[in-house]
Amino acid sequence: MSQNISPSTLEPLPDAPAMAPNQVVPLLIGATVGEIERELVLQTLARCDGNRTRAARVLGVSVRTLRNKIRQYSAQGVEVPAHH
Repeated sequence: MSQNISPSTLEPLPDAPAMAPNQVVPLLIGATVGEIERELVLQTLARCDGNRTRAARVLGVSVRTLRNKIRQYSAQGVEVPAHH
């Protein structure tokens, strides 16, 4: 089951103003797809208060795929948001 991310799916973080796509894309230039994916996964997980099932649903991936990505990021020394 895939769910598209839309403004109604995730509200902007309180300390980060909402940005239009034409403002976001220039910030992404120079980053690898892997780096962007990692950041998207980590920020989605943070917004879901560490709830992996909810984050997987928002991202449109299986919980198993998300768990594998989290394991990979942790092995690389990346701090992963914990469930609250």
